[in-house]
Amino acid sequence: MRTHFASRGRALGLTAVGLAATLGLVSGCSADSGGTGGGDSSDTVNYALPANATPNWLVPLATAGKMTSHNSAMIRSLYEPLIAYDGSTGTVDRVADADLADTVEFSDDDTQVTITLDDRTWSDGEPVTSADVAFWLDLVKSNKDVWGSYREGAMPDLISSVETPDDKTVVLGFDKAYNEEWLLASQLTLIVPIPAHAWSITEDGGTPDPELAKTPEGAKQVWEYLIAEGEDLSGYADNPLFDTISGPLALESFSDSGKVTLVKNDAYDGDDAANAETINFLPYTSTDAEVAAVRAGEVDYGYIPTGELANAGQYEDLGYDVVNWDGWAITYLPYNFNNPTMGAVYSQLYVRQALQHLVDQDTISDVVWHGAANPGYGPVPQDPDNKFLSDEQRDNPYPFDPDAATTLLEDNGWTLGSDGVYVCETGADCGEGIEDGQALSITILTQSGNTETDNMFAAMKSTFEESGVGVTVKEAPLNTVLGSIPSCESDSPECTWELPFFGTAGSWYFPAYPTGEQLFSTGGGSNFGSYSDAEMDELIQNTLAAGDETAMQEYSAYGATQLPVMWVPNPVYQVSVIDSGLTGVEQDSLGNFHPQRWGWEK
Repeated sequence: MRTHFASRGRALGLTAVGLAATLGLVSGCSADSGGTGGGDSSDTVNYALPANATPNWLVPLATAGKMTSHNSAMIRSLYEPLIAYDGSTGTVDRVADADLADTVEFSDDDTQVTITLDDRTWSDGEPVTSADVAFWLDLVKSNKDVWGSYREGAMPDLISSVETPDDKTVVLGFDKAYNEEWLLASQLTLIVPIPAHAWSITEDGGTPDPELAKTPEGAKQVWEYLIAEGEDLSGYADNPLFDTISGPLALESFSDSGKVTLVKNDAYDGDDAANAETINFLPYTSTDAEVAAVRAGEVDYGYIPTGELANAGQYEDLGYDVVNWDGWAITYLPYNFNNPTMGAVYSQLYVRQALQHLVDQDTISDVVWHGAANPGYGPVPQDPDNKFLSDEQRDNPYPFDPDAATTLLEDNGWTLGSDGVYVCETGADCGEGIEDGQALSITILTQSGNTETDNMFAAMKSTFEESGVGVTVKEAPLNTVLGSIPSCESDSPECTWELPFFGTAGSWYFPAYPTGEQLFSTGGGSNFGSYSDAEMDELIQNTLAAGDETAMQEYSAYGATQLPVMWVPNPVYQVSVIDSGLTGVEQDSLGNFHPQRWGWEK
């Protein structure tokens, strides 16, 4: 899931489609592909969108269902954010050339930040001002209940005051002190200034009123108008709203079939100018169709299924570089701690330790995923290596060791039954709530449609069963899996699920500061398994508070050793095939892409 379920966190299933089918080189056609392909034009780049994933939003006010990575990338090439972070340089850090802020200064007590803006203009020649920042904040604050990135207590709730002492200065006050890096990398990055002088209207052809959004009623009216305009996909190309932009690219066409064409914004006056004149975003009805287009040279930047890595030489012979796109993500199976049968079992740390010792991450990564997945041992992304990682997580506290697993179980009262599955021995103390005769048999619900995912769970099932753990694997489409795992109480009928997997392209993509409040804090919005631990809650709060630089490493260490979920290898975002003559294609581990930087060797 991308911070959402895919942010980037962002919706996971929409980032998985590039890996969602095994390769079958059957005849298939791309939807409205067009273009020159294969680098035939020095002015045009053709980019393959994930199969069946079509752009459906260009307004920088995201609502639920509009927060996919391709939408976000296009939006931010049209409208630069206030603060930009990405991972394309090999580390995840701020990229000031790609944002509108000049200086950022926090107060000594971390309760206020003063941001000065670059000397920039909108494409219509009007200056970008502090009023444009305040306009975005006014709209989001009055419509937070329908804003896709809203989480109670975070943006915009944490902002207690907004001051604009001059046209180039914004002063934001916070309701309390926060960690500066969390604010910069996870909260202020959400702000995308929009043109108050052009967009503060409530109807087509209306006269802009920059003061309108200052009242909740006015902000709701403007929001409703802008969102309605955003829903009118067929009208995008002719919509005057998209004539006033701040980014390096401009909209030329937007097809209902999913093809989008962006062109260089000649009025752009920032530091991240476009290299190519034209970027075509091409939709495909299937992975097979996209791969056929790659093989035909119709795509300059595309992808292949993981299983095709063994055939990488074929694509290299066609003039492509084959590159793993590692994601700033973690991949896991959440335990349902409230499951009426197995919840008490999963609540025992020694059981989770034993199960983790049975996950052979190195072999799964290398053999099953063909090198297109990386072992992951805790709650902080491990690729690339970073300052947030603890030594405990980096060093893998529970390496593959079936003997250690069986010792843990037997030392805590489990014996092998006649069917080869461990049961809690009569009279043994296997842990609170575990009854005599309880079998250690687990049920995994996994997303279907990917060969590597299927093979991973086949391998895990074999290893687990050899060590006395019964395993049932059930498959379902991704949306079915996600719809089957609500946070629940043990007496509710929907609480029968145990261990779901939705991570074929990573379970959770983080913003640049990878905190876990949504995933592992008590009551967190994406804490599906109802994990609750007072020390974990305190450690997560410390990562959000001001001034403690060790907080993230302490959180990393605790999550790696306490196992709130079962850690499994983290698959790459996708296996990219990129024309060897294309430049500016350093891949962003945050799951974003930056089309303005693509161009051709001269």
